[in-house]
Amino acid sequence: MANLKEIRKSIGSVKNTQKITRAMKLVASARLRKAKIEIEELRPYALKTFDVLSAVSARASEEDDEKLHPLLEVRPAQHVMLVVLTSDRGLAGSFNASICKEAETLWAKLEGEGANVSFTVIGRKGRDYFRRRGANIRHDFTEVFANLDFEHAGEIGRQIVSEYTDPDQELDAVYLVYNEFKNAITQIIRSERILPIQPATLPEGQLGDFIYEPNKTELLNRLLPMYVDTEVFRALLESVASEHGARMTAMDNATTNASKMIKKLTLQYNRARQAAITTELMEIIGGAEALK
Repeated sequence: MANLKEIRKSIGSVKNTQKITRAMKLVASARLRKAKIEIEELRPYALKTFDVLSAVSARASEEDDEKLHPLLEVRPAQHVMLVVLTSDRGLAGSFNASICKEAETLWAKLEGEGANVSFTVIGRKGRDYFRRRGANIRHDFTEVFANLDFEHAGEIGRQIVSEYTDPDQELDAVYLVYNEFKNAITQIIRSERILPIQPATLPEGQLGDFIYEPNKTELLNRLLPMYVDTEVFRALLESVASEHGARMTAMDNATTNASKMIKKLTLQYNRARQAAITTELMEIIGGAEALK
C-alpha cells in the first residue's frame, strides 16, 4: 500500500499542474480569437489578389511580344525548396509533429523523383526536427510569431523570390507546408506549390477589356512578388491560429485528464487511509485482548 504522504504529495502536484494547464487553455483561447479575426480578414484579400493576378497574366499571355515572367515560368523541378511552418513552442498536441511528418513525406517523395530538396524552416520546432535528420536547411526563422506582421512575412517572401529568380541559386520550385485553420479542433495540413505561380484559367468572358498603365509587364512585376508575400503572410496567420487552437484543445484535454487523475489518487488515498485506520484498530483490540 502506498504511503499516505506520497499520495498527498502526488495529489498536490497534479492539482498544481492542472492550474497551469487551465491557465494555458484560457490564454490560448484569448489569442485564438484575435488570430481567427486576422486570418478571416486576410483571406478575401489574398483571393482577390490572385484573381487580379490571373486576369493580368491571361491578358499578358495574349501578346506575343510579352516575355513570360520568371515567377510564372515552369521548368523541370530538379532543385526544390520546402518552406515548413512550425511553432517555437511545444505543448500543442500533435501540431508540430504532424507538419514535420508531412514535410518529411514530401521530402522523400521529391527525392524519389530525382529532385534535390532544401528547406526554409520557420519555427524552432521544425528547425530542430530537420537538423537532427541532416536536412539541407537554407534558412531558418525563429521568433517570427512573437511580432508577426506583413513586413516580417514580406522579408521571408522577398528572400524566396530573390533565390528563385537568381540563376546561381538553382531553384526550380517552392512548396509551402503549413496548417490551415478550420476551427479550434480541426487543422488541415496543406502542401502547396507557391513558385512557379500558376494563375487560374479564366473564361474569355471574364477577362474584361482594360487599359493597363503603364503596361501589363510592370503590373506583373509588382503583383507576382506581392502575391508571394501575401501567401506567406496568410500561411503564417493560418499557422498561428492553428497553433492556438491545437494548444487550447491539448490543454483542455490535459486539464480533464488531471481531474480524472486527482479522483483516482483521492480514491487511492482514502483506501490507504481506511486501511491504516483499520490496522491501528486491530492493533488496539489485539493489545486489549492480550491484557485480559
